[in-house]
Order: sequence, then structure tokens, then C-alpha cells
Amino acid sequence: MPALDAPDITAPIPRTTANVRRDSAPRLGLVALWGFAVVPAALALLAAVRAPKMHVLLDYWHVFAKITDDNGHLLLGQVFTYHLDQPFVVPSLLFYADAAWFGGDNRVLTVLTIALLAVSVFALSTMLPRHLNPTTRTALTAAMCWLLFSSHATELWLQSTNGISWVPAIMFCTIAIACAHHGRRVGAYTAAALGCLSFGAALPIWFVIAGIAWLRRESRLRVLLPAVAGLVILIAWWLTKPAGTQSGATDAFDPDGRLSVVAAAVGGLWSTDIAVLAVIAGGLTIALLALLLRHTVLDRPAVTDAGWAGLACYAVALAFMLALGRTTTNVPGGNVGLISRYVLVAALATSAAIVLTSLHRPQWPKRYLVVAVVALSLVTHAIGGGKADQVRRSYAPLALSAIALRVDAPAALDALHIQRTAGPAARALQAYPFTGDFTLGCHGPELGSHLDLATAQPTSANAAGALDAPATNAGAVTMGWAAINGTRPDCILITDYTGTVIGGGITGLPLTAGQTTTAAPGATAWQATAGPTNGPLTVLAVQAGRLYRLN
Repeated sequence: MPALDAPDITAPIPRTTANVRRDSAPRLGLVALWGFAVVPAALALLAAVRAPKMHVLLDYWHVFAKITDDNGHLLLGQVFTYHLDQPFVVPSLLFYADAAWFGGDNRVLTVLTIALLAVSVFALSTMLPRHLNPTTRTALTAAMCWLLFSSHATELWLQSTNGISWVPAIMFCTIAIACAHHGRRVGAYTAAALGCLSFGAALPIWFVIAGIAWLRRESRLRVLLPAVAGLVILIAWWLTKPAGTQSGATDAFDPDGRLSVVAAAVGGLWSTDIAVLAVIAGGLTIALLALLLRHTVLDRPAVTDAGWAGLACYAVALAFMLALGRTTTNVPGGNVGLISRYVLVAALATSAAIVLTSLHRPQWPKRYLVVAVVALSLVTHAIGGGKADQVRRSYAPLALSAIALRVDAPAALDALHIQRTAGPAARALQAYPFTGDFTLGCHGPELGSHLDLATAQPTSANAAGALDAPATNAGAVTMGWAAINGTRPDCILITDYTGTVIGGGITGLPLTAGQTTTAAPGATAWQATAGPTNGPLTVLAVQAGRLYRLN
């Protein structure tokens, strides 16, 4: 006889623990996605904080010299003049504020560049429809973070001259697009106006706002008003811009070259220095956007597409402006579209393509979207590492500009394309390198120090070095190579005949083609300059406090 209380072995077993795990899994996934989204911004911020203190690019010093007098006072009228044939009001004011309030520290503006890009990501994320599930919204936000903070764009936060020249206009335009997407006309118009005061990259934004209003089926007045404003601003700019062509521009017809710049700019995330790869990727991206926008433009099915369609059109318009304005082949890869800072064009276009695809294909499993976002983010970031290395190498010799400006070396400043006339204003404002923390990096001797030249050791097998040419002009750039105990020296010093330090230099540069045949193993190149003086010059390498004579 069976037991009356025998358990029913066919009954389902309660899975309390499993339910908890299922409930917590989405939350853990969201946390992981948010953590993933923060990574590129954190890497960019780290690079911005570790960037050089010195502004080394000619545009910064050209603008600074133009908007200040010798006493460091702001010439407000000059702020409203064009730079590179474009409005430059906001960057000019930021350059001056950095010099006047923060000691001309490049890192202040590189960090600001990161903050402005973060605002752009936030503005775009507000356009994501609320009906999307949290995983999809977070994945798309992560994609935009990785694209806008791509390693391709390293020059934006390595030298703030590029970042502050380019990013404010982009930020204001993304804010304008987001406001237009939500029907906030005042916010859109205000952001567009500020963008036009920042750089020429904002000139198309008025037409984009008009297009978004049309897609949202707003009144005819709300469509025509920004379009007319954009046309008036465009005509006013054309009539007032300086005659002639800017640097990197050409009047040649060259439809093939200009088309390749458009495609390379849109596909810049997919190549470091091989233009054809970027052109192919850009062509495919534009084709995908055209397919996605066909349904949006012809049917105008929902306002959720409007801002993203506007973003796509804005990115392509930027690519066309770039092709019309700059077509020189004298750049890495032979295509302007591959320049580091212009990868923001590709980032905006790709962001629009990803979001529109997810909106038009809601039936696709969200795990596919997450995997695609992670793969896209990591692959494009890895490709951009090569471009980041190129930028660092190209900027390394420009570090000599701090010494050249401090000692007022005319020939060196000309070679570095630094405005010598900016020196008095920078000195009056106590902007770097005219600050108390300026150093030659020798961990001891500084400008004006007196050295006992008799203690300097001659070159030997363990302390080799040479000059490329005799040092006859103190204000010029003196170059050579050195290897002290198999490593690079700490710094280079130039003294006059009495042993007084009148200049210095930078070390650890790549050897030139001519130096590789004569340099000792482990040697690196160096460059140095000095202030005006009479008599012979002595060039010294310094390592661990020891002096080594190089001439």
C-alpha cells in the first residue's frame, strides 16, 4: 500500500533563485553597457589631462596675436574678424580666457573639449525614442560615445587649438538638432546662432533645422523661417569673407578629388592612412543613409526619425563643405578626409545610421544590436590607434615652441610658424611659457644658469652625439642626435662662451633619414634653440646631472 504522504515527483520545483537571477540579469547588463559607454570618454579625458601644457599650433598663436595688444588687452573688434575665412568668435574668446585666467594652459582647453563632446553625446541621446527598451537606448548611447570619443580624433584633445576650433560648433549644432527634434524652436535657433559664431561648420545647421521641422509636419512658417535665416547668413558670409583661398584649398574643378574627400570624411572611422578604404566605407555609409532616409522623407511616418534624419544630412553637408574648402593631398593618406579632427563627420553619420537602422528594424533581437555596437566600437577604436600615433609623432617636434617663444628665437619661431608678435601679450598676461613653472626639463640648470664648461665630458662610446650642422645662428633650430649610455638625454642645453645657459631643446625625437646612417645604437634625435647672443655656442646633452659636450 503506497504511503499517503508520498511527494509528487512530477510537480515543478520552485525556482526562486533563478527568478532573482533573471530579474537581476537585465540590470547587470545595463550597468555593464553604461560602464562600456564611459570607457572612451575616460580614455580621452586621461589623454587630455596628460597633454602638453604648451599650445604648439600656429592657429592658436595667430589668433592670440590678432585679438590682443602688447599689454595683453583684448581687442574686441578683432574677435569678430574671420579666421580661415570663417567666423571664429567663440574659439577666440576661449583662447583669450585661457591665456588671461588659466596661464595659457593647453590642458584646460583639452579638458573643455572633452566636456563639450560629452554635451554632444547627451544632446543626441535625448533624441532616442522613449518607447525603446532600456537595453537598446543604452547600447545606442554607448555607440555614440565610442564614435565621438574615437581614438581617430586624438588631435582634438592632444592640442586644444584643434579641439576648440572645431568642437564648439559641432556641439551647438547637435544641441540645435536635438531642440528641433523636440520642437523647441527658441533653443534650436539660439544654439544655431552660437554655432555660427563658433566656426563655419555650423553654416548648414539652419537648413537642417528647417528640414527637421518639415519632417515633423510643423507649420510652413516654422519651416521657412530657419531656411531663410540660413540663406541670409550664408549670403552675408560669402559677401564679407576675405578674397582668395585659404590654406589647403584650391580653385580647381577636380570633381573626382572632391568626391573622394566627401566619401573619405564620412568613412574616416575605417582607415588610418589608406584613403581608398575610407572612400569605400564612406560610400557604403552614404548609401545606407540614403536607403534609410528614403522612407523617412517620402512617408514622414513618425517624428522619432526627424532629428536623426537631420543629423545624417548635417554630417553629409559637413563632408561636402570640407571637400569644397580643403582638397590638398599634402596630408597623411593623401586625402583631407583622413585628418584626425574630421573624423567627427564620420562619427555623426555613423551614429545616425545606427539609430535609424534600429528604429526601422525594431523586430531585430536586441542582443544583435548590443553585439554590433560592441564590435563597431572596438574595431573602429583599434583602427584609430594608428592615427593617434601619427598625431603624437607629428606634434612631438613642435614642443620646441615653448623654448623658442621664451627665449625669443626669431628663426626658430618662423620655422615653427609661431607668431612672434604674440610674445609681448603672452608675457604681459603671464601665460605659459612666461610662467614661473617653465622649465627646460634638465632637473637643475635653467635659463640664465651658469655652467662650468670644463666639467662637460666629451663624446665617447657610451656618450655619443653630434650636430647635423655647426651651430652658428643662436635663434635658429639646431638639430642633431645623441645617445647617453644607450638612452636619450634628459635635455639639451645651449650656452654662450661664458657658460651661461641661453637656450635649450627637446629630446627623444625620431631620427631623420640622414641621421640613421651615422647615429649610435639607441640614439634619438633632438632639436634646440637659443636667444640672441654673440660669440660661439656650446651645445650640451644632460643626463642625471652630467654634462656631455656635443660640439
